[in-house]
Amino acid sequence: MSDRGSRPPRTLSPLREHLRETFWFAPALTLVCACALWFAASALDERIIAYLREEQAYDEIADLVKVAEDTKQIVVTVSSAMMTFIGVVFSISLVAVQMASGQLTPRVVRIFVRSRISKLTLSVFLATFVFSLLVLSSYESETDPRRVASLPFVQSVLTALLVGLSLLLFIAYVSSTLRLMQNGPVLDRIARDTFRVLGRMPTGRPSGEPLPEETGQILYEGRAGVLRDVNVARLVRAARRQGVVLRLIPRLGDFVVPGTPVLAVHGGTAPARRTLRYTVSVGVERTLHQDLAFGLRQLSDIALRALSPAVNDPTTAVQCLDRIVQFLAAAVRLPLGTVHHRDRQGAVRLVQDVPGWEDLVDLGFEEVRRCAAGAPQVTRRMLAGIDDLVPLAGPDRRGPLVRHRTLLVQAVEHAVPDAGEREFSLLPDRQGIG
Repeated sequence: MSDRGSRPPRTLSPLREHLRETFWFAPALTLVCACALWFAASALDERIIAYLREEQAYDEIADLVKVAEDTKQIVVTVSSAMMTFIGVVFSISLVAVQMASGQLTPRVVRIFVRSRISKLTLSVFLATFVFSLLVLSSYESETDPRRVASLPFVQSVLTALLVGLSLLLFIAYVSSTLRLMQNGPVLDRIARDTFRVLGRMPTGRPSGEPLPEETGQILYEGRAGVLRDVNVARLVRAARRQGVVLRLIPRLGDFVVPGTPVLAVHGGTAPARRTLRYTVSVGVERTLHQDLAFGLRQLSDIALRALSPAVNDPTTAVQCLDRIVQFLAAAVRLPLGTVHHRDRQGAVRLVQDVPGWEDLVDLGFEEVRRCAAGAPQVTRRMLAGIDDLVPLAGPDRRGPLVRHRTLLVQAVEHAVPDAGEREFSLLPDRQGIG
């Protein structure tokens, strides 16, 4: 068991991550901002006209009227064309998502949902469309400089700026989408997200202090689903106020159903239910916010699909093994297992079970190894990866690696009867077949 303590994460971090998993929040927020921007620009236009009328600068007002008349047709064109532009963006997105989910795994759809450039592009397009419609409502039929109350001069300038920004974002969006339709960038995104989870894991020195005696359990009362994340800061605060230690019973990624225990209480009475609200998040799909194993799960799924007879793409499986070995090399020296979250006084308040080293190695290699016996490119890469990891692992962590290497050799010997082909399949190669 390893004890790892650090400052608790921010209370709103789960909420922030959940909003990133949605596709509606950013466009909705941008529409509100577009309306607020129009109100501000409209008020500024009214002040400009009022100031010019006070100064009796009717020639300048007449010039602004001409400019407004010239730009009105541009605004009309923009308002009618933006919906077509938005349709093009959605079409590209749907094609990219369909190709990626069919070629790799449906779990990579979350990458497109979380893509900042996709949300930003759609948001700016919608904001430009709504803003241009609001600008059209500001045009007046009056052209006499002495009677004009307001002219959408500033609003027209902002519309032109939004159109220019939309064009730039469209170029960036197409480039980003084309990258995400390739295997390498998708695997790199999964690896980077997994490393972020690994970097957020609290670290510390091992401790052998026993937990107080279990005094109760808290049952789950929400809807059935996958445990996505927990609000560590809120749980630590509730346990500190009650003077107890809480232990999370299911792991992140486990499927929980109502009526099953979700928290165990050690050393006292359970905190009130109201203090534990919004501390456990359950959803339909796993997320990479706190789930250390979900990244390896995605890489293994992609490798398994690549090795299926219908796809038969061992090169993609090799690319997945590259990332699996990269992650295991980074985690090989880290204290894995049970996590002890502490309060500000250093007292343990929350105990959480996370995957250990053997769990991660099995998740990365077990299923791929079973399907790779007849693919020499994959077996050679897996052997090279294991050989690279064995020197990095200490004596207490070499066992799972040695076991998988032995099982892989036995599987190849059983699947490949020819001695020459068998020898070729068991030759370690970091490129598979370089």
